[in-house]
Amino acid sequence: MTADQLPVLFLSHGAPPLADDAEWTAQLSRWSAQIPRPERILMISAHSESAPIAVSSTTGAPLVYDFWGFPSKYYDVRYDAPAAPGLAGDVSTLLASPGRSVLRAEDRGLDHGAYVPLVEMYPDADIPVLQLSMPTLEPTELYELGRKLAPLREDGTLIVGSGFTTHNLSMMQPDPAAAPSSAMTEFDHWAAETMERGDLDALLDFGSTAPAAQLAHPRTEHWAPLYVALGAAASDGTRSHTAIDGFWHGLSKRSWQLDAA
Repeated sequence: MTADQLPVLFLSHGAPPLADDAEWTAQLSRWSAQIPRPERILMISAHSESAPIAVSSTTGAPLVYDFWGFPSKYYDVRYDAPAAPGLAGDVSTLLASPGRSVLRAEDRGLDHGAYVPLVEMYPDADIPVLQLSMPTLEPTELYELGRKLAPLREDGTLIVGSGFTTHNLSMMQPDPAAAPSSAMTEFDHWAAETMERGDLDALLDFGSTAPAAQLAHPRTEHWAPLYVALGAAASDGTRSHTAIDGFWHGLSKRSWQLDAA
């Protein structure tokens, strides 16, 4: 990583109860302390899909509590990070093309894919944050989207793909420490090895190359942010290292940092 360029992250963001997991919160906190402090943060969350592509509020819309049936304390969480209108303008400049503009969703704040990990990584909420929607789940298109965003890294913007390395709610375990199913471990092992090799072709075609792909991701929205991260780091190749591993309620919380070789 050059002095003027931040890494790119893909993290497994968990659910609101992540805040109760002392190990995972400590892992996120240590991770953020080990990378240069960003000037701005651009989050690509599994929970924001829209075409045309849109950015979140730059005028202070409240958080989006996009979950149901949890205890009331999870709906009281605040993350009053500064808005990032300048970043919204830069994103629009990079992504706009003839006949296509980036929408401003001024009524939409950060969803839990963004604020849940940020509460642990940057608890002072003093870094401007913007969230960007995914206009598709198609891997190659998301990779190219990430490539267009890559110049943001040179002005202190931390680009974060926020998803989950495996995400099948029907295979979650009631106990957070319970052993995962073989399908979850097989996919996690494949993901770790394939990322370590930097095998972009296999990653882009993961539905055919990964074991238990359909079980690990019945719908691919939680895996899709990885492709934006890979594209944003493309100038560095796909060199990565695992920053967090392990399982939570049977799902892989593996997370990667991508930076220069």
